[in-house]
Amino acid sequence: MRIFSGIQPTGRKHLGNYLGAIAQYVSSQERGEGIFCIVDLHAITVAYEPAELRERVYDTTAILLAAGLDPARCILFRQSDAPAHTELTWLLSGITELGRLQRMHQFRDKSVAQRELVSAGLLLYPVLQAADVLAYRAEEVPVGEDQREHLELMRDVARRFNARFGNGAEVLVVPEHRIPEVGARIMDLQDPTSKMSTTGGSEQGTVYVLDAPGAIEKKLRSAVTDSGSEVRRAPEKPGVSNLIEILAAVRAVDPAAVESDFAESRYGDFKVAVASAVVDYLAPVRERYEQLRADEAMLEAILADGAVRARELSSQTLADVRERMGVGAPTQMSAGAPARLPADPPARGPVGPSAPADTVSR
Repeated sequence: MRIFSGIQPTGRKHLGNYLGAIAQYVSSQERGEGIFCIVDLHAITVAYEPAELRERVYDTTAILLAAGLDPARCILFRQSDAPAHTELTWLLSGITELGRLQRMHQFRDKSVAQRELVSAGLLLYPVLQAADVLAYRAEEVPVGEDQREHLELMRDVARRFNARFGNGAEVLVVPEHRIPEVGARIMDLQDPTSKMSTTGGSEQGTVYVLDAPGAIEKKLRSAVTDSGSEVRRAPEKPGVSNLIEILAAVRAVDPAAVESDFAESRYGDFKVAVASAVVDYLAPVRERYEQLRADEAMLEAILADGAVRARELSSQTLADVRERMGVGAPTQMSAGAPARLPADPPARGPVGPSAPADTVSR
């Protein structure tokens, strides 16, 4: 099975990113051929600083490696190093409906937040995301719950391409999403009705992967809970429900097991237990990250090697798409018709009344 997913290099990675996506990347290495992309082209659809973008790419690469991605067992590369992504985006834009792009939640939310410029790239973001996956004919995409809408669009784009240009063949693979049953949607600790986020959330309500142990403990001890004292999930108890989800994901158990273990506990004791578990869970990543991040030459070498392998795979898909769509020169000449080079152009004669016969105007 071929598995693909991309991750933004913008912002600091938080616990929601880690549980919903990064941990899935690592476990997927046991199930199939993993291809993981740091999507720096997606990052430029909103305001950014060039120097910071390069630093964030290295930060993200180091976090992924620290979490357990192994370049010998997967492909890890920078999106902009594989040109097939951008060309395939343009080709697929011809079969993607404009109205649907305008209705995408991410476009509506981010366009409202942009004060200076709402870029065309922001509108085409889901098409580039579709190209990211479809270029590798991936069968599975591990994502968080918030990406379900984008996965459905790329599935529809693949189906539409195959119906229009496939002539009965599945040129583009229609991927399946893989959303974890536990930890797919971690909420802000201070506002448990909103998703944990590096941009829209609160600093105190966001646990970052690289936070020091003391900072993690402080944030979780001060997490908003609810009225009552029972440690159980319920619609009217979003704060406690979120903490149960976090502990269940970190322990890799069912949330019901957490409820059972803490049935007699007070909120304070429960939050201390959650904090301790999260600190222990992230400690190896934080320690390994510090070693990896210091060696940018090594990080760049890993990304460059991954890009070579990614280009080989994606260029094959792009060639098939171009051929099916009638774009560019055909890949095969008609039977019995040998290729011919164009004839030599006629020699240019004198230019101007005084030019000698053996000279050419320059």
